[in-house]
Amino acid sequence: MTGKKRILSGMRPTGPLHIGNLHGALANWVEMQQEYDCFYFIADWHALTSDYEDPGSISGYIREMIIDWLSTGLSPDKSTLFVQSHIKEHAELYLILAMITPVPWLERNPTYKDQIVQLSNRDLSTFGFLGYPVLQAADIIMYKAYGVPVGVDQVPHVEITREIARRFNFFYGDVFPEPESILTETPKILGIDGRKMSKSYDNAIYLSESPDEIVAKVAQMFTDPQRARRSDPGNPEVCNVFEFHKLYSNKETVDKINHECRRAQIGCVECKQIMADSLIKALEPIHEKREYYLTRPQLVDDIIVEGGNKARHVARQTMTEVRAALKL
Repeated sequence: MTGKKRILSGMRPTGPLHIGNLHGALANWVEMQQEYDCFYFIADWHALTSDYEDPGSISGYIREMIIDWLSTGLSPDKSTLFVQSHIKEHAELYLILAMITPVPWLERNPTYKDQIVQLSNRDLSTFGFLGYPVLQAADIIMYKAYGVPVGVDQVPHVEITREIARRFNFFYGDVFPEPESILTETPKILGIDGRKMSKSYDNAIYLSESPDEIVAKVAQMFTDPQRARRSDPGNPEVCNVFEFHKLYSNKETVDKINHECRRAQIGCVECKQIMADSLIKALEPIHEKREYYLTRPQLVDDIIVEGGNKARHVARQTMTEVRAALKL
């Protein structure tokens, strides 16, 4: 035991990771390795809730995700990194929790109807999609996590887990702690079209993209809509490119862009090129680590196996307690 409080979080392997994922989760995960006993998992069963018709790409995304995690600073020496489906105990606890979870709890899930609208091109009228909060609860309480790092909009997900843990304890005795929401601050990262950065919108800049690909993506980025001509003064505060400057360029450059844009002393093309250079430089360490792991597939396999073994050890202990509580 490390003496540190344990946290748990996961990601669905639905495609390559982008810089929105970096700032929205991974950067916080890396920081938390110093303070917590971290369990981070690839939620491939969760990916099946929406991608069940064509699951063939999931396995490839798993390896890509692990490599992205390692490249951004997650360490198998500091964190337990594992694949959800490799730990079969998750399925057993999910089944048991499903027996005691009232359907109205799932139907009131705030993201349930939102996801159905957003993914209207898919048939999500399945038991698996309705019940994914139960699987999510199993993922979390399996490791008796103290907390789950989330943004404000995800707090209701953790609350459902707390209710399910509370209900289990009421019926069978105190087995599970109720996890806390660990609120994390994340900068708002928009895609190149000004909408939320998302794979489904095809507007993302991926961690794995080459410098030339990044330059091409940045060239497409929306800027101040009122600045139709090079001679028009701009307003950096409504320009997505300037938001990226604040993340990736140094303070001197940010101040210079802010000053010159407002006075039409710099054009959008030049502004984008400067930002692309800053972004490429910031991503260089990630690209170097990606190349390291891409050329060492056995090392990646070993990390996945080792993380699975560590997670499985904890999961088996938990399930021994669960079966005893249920007198199974």
